Amino acid sequence: MGLRIEIFLLSISIQFLVATAQTNALDFAALVALKGAWTNIPPNWGGPDPCGSSWVGIQCNNSRITSIILPSMGLSGQLTGDIAQLSELQMLDLSYNNGLTGPLTPIGSLTKLTYLALVGCGFSGPIPATIGSLQQLYFLDLNSNRISGSIPPSIGNLSNLYWLDLWNNTLSGNIPVSSGTTPVANLYNNIKKEAFYRRKEVSYRRLDGNSLTGSVPSQFNNLINVNVLVMENTRLYGSLPNALFNLPQLQTVSLSNNQLNGTLDLRSSYGNQLELVDLQNNSISDINFTETVGTIVEFILVGNPACTGTGGTKTYCVIPPSDSSSYSTPPNNCIRHKCSSNKVSSPNCICAHPYTGTLIFRAPSFSDLGNSTIYTALESSLMDCFQSNQLPVDSVSLSKPTKNTDNNLLISLEVFPYGQDHFDRTRISGISLVFSNHTFVPPSIYGPYSFRAYDYFEEGNKSSNRGVITGAAVGGSVVLLLALLAGFYAFRQKRRAEKADRVNNPFASWNPNTTRGGVPLLQGTKCFSYDELKKYTNNFAEANRIGSGGYGKVYRGTLPSGLLVAIKRAQRGSLQGGLEFKTEIELLSRGYMDPEYYMTQQLTEKSDVYSFGVVLLELVTARQPIEKGKYIVREVRQRMKRDQVLYSLDEILDPVILTPAPKGLEQFVDLAMTCVEEEGARRPAMGAVVKEIENVMQIAGLNPNADSTSTSATHEGDGYVDSEYYMTQQLTQKSNVYTFGIVLLELITGRKPIERGMGGQGGDGQCK
Repeated sequence: MGLRIEIFLLSISIQFLVATAQTNALDFAALVALKGAWTNIPPNWGGPDPCGSSWVGIQCNNSRITSIILPSMGLSGQLTGDIAQLSELQMLDLSYNNGLTGPLTPIGSLTKLTYLALVGCGFSGPIPATIGSLQQLYFLDLNSNRISGSIPPSIGNLSNLYWLDLWNNTLSGNIPVSSGTTPVANLYNNIKKEAFYRRKEVSYRRLDGNSLTGSVPSQFNNLINVNVLVMENTRLYGSLPNALFNLPQLQTVSLSNNQLNGTLDLRSSYGNQLELVDLQNNSISDINFTETVGTIVEFILVGNPACTGTGGTKTYCVIPPSDSSSYSTPPNNCIRHKCSSNKVSSPNCICAHPYTGTLIFRAPSFSDLGNSTIYTALESSLMDCFQSNQLPVDSVSLSKPTKNTDNNLLISLEVFPYGQDHFDRTRISGISLVFSNHTFVPPSIYGPYSFRAYDYFEEGNKSSNRGVITGAAVGGSVVLLLALLAGFYAFRQKRRAEKADRVNNPFASWNPNTTRGGVPLLQGTKCFSYDELKKYTNNFAEANRIGSGGYGKVYRGTLPSGLLVAIKRAQRGSLQGGLEFKTEIELLSRGYMDPEYYMTQQLTEKSDVYSFGVVLLELVTARQPIEKGKYIVREVRQRMKRDQVLYSLDEILDPVILTPAPKGLEQFVDLAMTCVEEEGARRPAMGAVVKEIENVMQIAGLNPNADSTSTSATHEGDGYVDSEYYMTQQLTQKSNVYTFGIVLLELITGRKPIERGMGGQGGDGQCK
């Protein structure tokens, strides 16, 4: 009895979970689209409820997806326009997924975004001009991608921006700076001109590794809280404003490999925090400073005219003593031993699969790499950060400190798991996040940094799989017993779940990569991406709006070929559900609907006339309405020549009816083309259509009703719509079938669909 009660409670719990999905339907659809565009997604990304089932990296608030945090997941694919549908998204971190490529175009639509980190990915193309619409953004880090083009001036609209990092891209052009009269964006403080003097708390400026041009702006003098300024390899030219070195918090200035010239004079004043001025490989002709300044501040002018001739003996003209070190984190009072299965021995002498990467310090204020104390301080700060964020880290190991040609300090990092031999995806995401969002702050002598992560889940998954196999062997009997007990219940629930999934996600079966899915197998149709539709409708401009209906608005769009199309866009809170919209798409795509329906969303008698005209053309051509990219109505209209035999349609008419061609065929085609007129007002009433068919049949010698006179001429158009439409207000393919059936009954009976005393049961006047 107890076991039966447990199974009953289990079934009740499962039913409750199925019935109480926590994720907004539109958010779920957008996330499913992203899931389809990416590979190597987290294994637990399944089921219809990302919020309720806690998909890795997904955070929600009141059923809305607010955060996508997936650094170092090994993701590949593109950032599709579907992400723009996540209207409540506040945090997006896809850092260290170098398989993510393509443009950043959809980002500009995420107006609730406050945090955007795409460090170390493969994104390309320009920074979208719409970036300026992200008014709540305070953190923007796009370093180490392949972003090109100029920096959009709209970036200056980001009045809340605290962190900006565009290092290691291929940006070009001038740095956008406000003029004296126009509040154009100012990159350096990332705000409009009128707010420029109110916000000065930005502490890091990294624009190096791009192809920016121009002189050093005088506005830099206002950045009173900046402590690190790095603009290496950016094609800057002209002289340096001496006031730049008076900034009270400035510690490091690195402007190497540019075209700066003139004389640097620091005799009068300088900031008391200044430690390093690196101006290697410029055109500085001379430098003047007091002896006191020379003992406090380290100057590097190697590769400047100031270091030619006798100036070459100056201390600032000597290359720093060392650009590498043999340092490696030593073991903690234990003896390291050889590990198997590609594992590595940690400083605590435990074999495991570490999370690895390279820390890149872009403006360290020290030049002696042989001092081991600077590395032990870094190790301690790393462990303090991991522990304070409750991450299961056993130890960290540093090795191979090296300075590259850009004077960046590179240090290899290994992070070892605590209590197990590998990290799962959730832990990797947490560790990566402390680097991508700069929760980890290194000792001040290191300055700003970035982190380049290496793929983890190849080897990590191997060890994880072995653990899963071992666990399965130990607990297999328990799982089997539970499976047998729950099997019958699961079988019964399967159909219910499938039905619920069809309602919640009606488009799930539309898999364009297989011929066995539910996507309509329509010949000649084409699928368009969301980005393409935005382009064709001028970003769904209100000027392009031509109508609206229960599911959303209808817009006029222009394809690259010049063809005008109607594009229907779903909207939140619509009266029509996803399943109904799917049904409508399937119907509209078959070519039976009149053009007016796309704009008005209204079903009229003239809609039935149009559909009937398409059916007539099907009968005489033996073709589907849309076949091989050609629409039967347009095809007949273009070929039709009334002054020739059979209207010159013999190539597309059904050969069966041409041997020999029946009398009245031209009149039959005329009737069909009248029924499919573009404007509803030019189409005949259905009664007139029936009357004309009777006339055509008489011409062909087929009197439909020799004993009675047709009354179709006085028909008012009632009785052609199927009964389901009056209850559901939904147009289906069966609606056309119903209408066609009524017409056939008219032809063989010679009666109207509704006649007084003749319709329905008991002569109640209803259509039967």
